[in-house]
This record gives sequence, C-alpha cells and structure tokens, in this order.
Amino acid sequence: MYDIKSLKAEEFISHQEILDTLAYAEANKHNEKLISEVIEKAKLRKGLTHREAILLLDCDIEEKNQEIYALAEQIKKDFYGNRIVMFAPLYLSNYCVNGCVYCPYHAKNKHIARKQLSQEEIVKEVVALQDMGHKRLALETGEDPVNCPIEYVLESIKTIYSIKHKNGEIRRVNVNIAATTVENYRKLKDAGIGTYILFQETYHKESYEKLHPTGPKHNYTYHTEAMDRAMEGGIDDVGIGVLFGLELFRYEFVGLLMHAEHLEAVHGVGPHTISVPRIRHADDIDPNAFDNGIDDETFAKLVACIRISVPYTGMIVSTRESQKCREKVLHLGISQVSGGSRTSVGGYDHPEEEDDNSSQFDVSDNRTLDEVVNWLMRLGYIPSFCTACYREGRTGDRFMSLCKSGQILNCCHPNALMTLKEYLLDYASEDTRRIGYELIKNEIGNVPKEKIREILCRNLEEIEEGKRDFRF
Repeated sequence: MYDIKSLKAEEFISHQEILDTLAYAEANKHNEKLISEVIEKAKLRKGLTHREAILLLDCDIEEKNQEIYALAEQIKKDFYGNRIVMFAPLYLSNYCVNGCVYCPYHAKNKHIARKQLSQEEIVKEVVALQDMGHKRLALETGEDPVNCPIEYVLESIKTIYSIKHKNGEIRRVNVNIAATTVENYRKLKDAGIGTYILFQETYHKESYEKLHPTGPKHNYTYHTEAMDRAMEGGIDDVGIGVLFGLELFRYEFVGLLMHAEHLEAVHGVGPHTISVPRIRHADDIDPNAFDNGIDDETFAKLVACIRISVPYTGMIVSTRESQKCREKVLHLGISQVSGGSRTSVGGYDHPEEEDDNSSQFDVSDNRTLDEVVNWLMRLGYIPSFCTACYREGRTGDRFMSLCKSGQILNCCHPNALMTLKEYLLDYASEDTRRIGYELIKNEIGNVPKEKIREILCRNLEEIEEGKRDFRF
C-alpha cells in the first residue's frame, strides 16, 4: 500500500505505485494535451508529483521536450540564479564491512589498499584543500564500526573545523556516511555538520538486496528510512540520490521523487540536495556488468525533469562526469559541482597516489579547482564558496521558505560575490583573477536592493584590504 506519510520504507516507496506510475506514463507518452497541462503546472514553480514528472521524462514529442529543457533552465535561474556552489569530497577511510557489488570498498576486495586517515593526516589533507581554495567539504567513509566508528567521524569533524591555514578555513562540513541511529544523528548535529547525505543507490528493493548481499547495508528498510531518523535526530538538511546504472532509470526517477515527496509531507522539508551520480569503473568493478547504464542525452533529461519537479532543491554533479557533460547539465538544473576532487584516502596531500588502487571510482573531470572556476566564469556563472546559510541558521524549513519565495537570492548572490573575491585574492591564477574581477564588477549591478549593494561594495573593499568572512 502506498502511503506518502508512512514511516515504513515499503509504503512511502511503494513498488506497486512505481509500477502503476510507469504504466500510466507509458499509456500517455503521446498524450500531447496532458503533457502540455503538466508543463503549464510546472511553470507555477511549485513542483510536480512523481506521476506528473514521469510524463515529462517519457515524452518523446520534440517540441514539448524543448519546452521542458527551456523551463528547467529558467526554473534553475529563478531559484539559484547563475551561482554554482563549489565543494570537494574528503575520503577519511575505505575500510568497509559491506558487500556492495558495484563498489571497490566491498569487504571481499583483497587488492584495494585499505587506509584510514589519522587526525594528523586529516590536518595535512585539509591544509591542501584550503590551499586550493575550498571552503566546503563532503566527508566520505566506508562502513566499518570497528575501523571507522562514529567517534572517529566526530573527532575528524572537530579537527577539520579547527584548522585555519593562512586565509583558509573549512566553513561547512557535509557528511556522507552509512545509515545510522537517531542517537548518532544527534551527535552529528551537535558536531555542526551541514547536510547529511546518503544515496539510496537503488529504490528497487529486490535489486537492492542483490546488490548488497552482505553487511548491514543489506537491510533495505533501515537504509531507506535513514533520512527520517536523521531528521528526528535534529538534522535540518538532508541530501538524497541514486546511483544511475544499477536499475532501470525510469524506476529510479519515480522512487527518487517519491522520497522527496515523503520528506516534504512528513517533515515539512524536502531534500536540501539531490545528487545524480552514474556508475563508473573502479578497482575490482566492471561497470559493463550492469546493463542499465544511461547515455548523456537521457542523463540530461533526468536532470531537467528533477529540476522542474523539485525546483527548490540543490542539485549536485561530481567529477564522475566529464567536462562536456557537466557543462550541459549546468544549464538544466545543477547548482553544485566539485572541483579538483580526489577519490582516494589521502589523495590531496599525496596527489601522486591518486592512481593507486585506493580510489572509490575513476574521475572523468581531472581539472584543478582553479581551472574549473575559470571555466565556470567563462560560461557566465559565479563560482560560489558561500556557506552563510548554514552558519546563519538558514537551514531546514527556514531555508526552504526563503528559497521557495525567491528571497534567498538577496543573500546568496552577494555572498557568492564576496566569497569569489576571497578566492581570487588568495588562490586564483592571474588569468582566473582577471576574469573574476570583471565578473564581480558586472554582477554588482545585478544586486536589486540598493542598501545591500552598498554594503556589498564596502565589504568587497575590505576583503581587498585583507579582511575575510563577510556574509549576509
């Protein structure tokens, strides 16, 4: 039975409801009148239900598809402007007790180099990240209660926040660790994390259990209900996602939107972010073993339809994707990208070891952070290192109310310009600095409120003089 407000995984992600939704879409994929009605509803910027959204994803009427892409691009601009938030993953440990068949961390993999960073090594990694210019990290670990207990994660977060190297500091730590208890989520909240991120991998229960044959992650119900426990534990912002390529993408799309609808219905706050990773080659893993891969065109339409359906959410694409692919989906809904990423444990302090067999997956975009920042600005985007909302208490329902009303732009746009100015002064190459100064000069005029514009200009001058960390 499908029940959006149920706290039982099999009820708020109902297999039968997904099958019925897919059948409904198949029966109406050529229904131009119905598709037009859904597009008109989407123009209200209030989002779509999973049944409405799948009609747009399945639509094969070229004229309507162009409307869908144009609407996704406009909605992205309406909610997030031309800002792109920058972050980097930090891998603490690749010890893992699970048997996930698509991940090189799986317990039976004997040729991966198992590593766990000491606190001293974390300091070196964070200094290296700060010297690149990063202000926002996403912590990544395998699941191992002995080698990587919650106490280790909490200590690591404390260490990260404590490091102030030159003008650098990490101002927001997001955490991507295995599903855990309400008590542990409370501990993470008390440690000052930003967003708690957990990918579902696949919403298809039968496939999920086959893909996770051993270890605690085998428990589909416990994993799927993690976000409800996180919110019960006081975490305001949660991030969801699926690993496209494990199951049929239409099934995953519907399940993902049902999860977002559930969080909104029960907690009054939908997902702060939605990630859209695709399976990639990794040690002891052959992506060709999974026959559900999607091409770039399908991937782009998925991004566009998620943006239209969940207009308020931040959307993340990592360095799993190539520069060409990332450029396309930036226009259609993506609002956060990683840059200069290392997916191995210790890969920032010792980048020469990135080619060893401790990486979680192959990176498709190997550019430095400076190269990514330069590229974004040439495309007309503002690379943002802002973490103000988290530190000003604009999280959960407070952030969502501002985002949905469009008021968040009054904070985010000037904050993006100020953090970009910090980056340009402290870390950028000469060419990136030149482009960035011109971008900031042009963007000041796009700040609508005169008072905010005046404060922004004053703060930019003080940043030039050496002061840091201004925020609205």
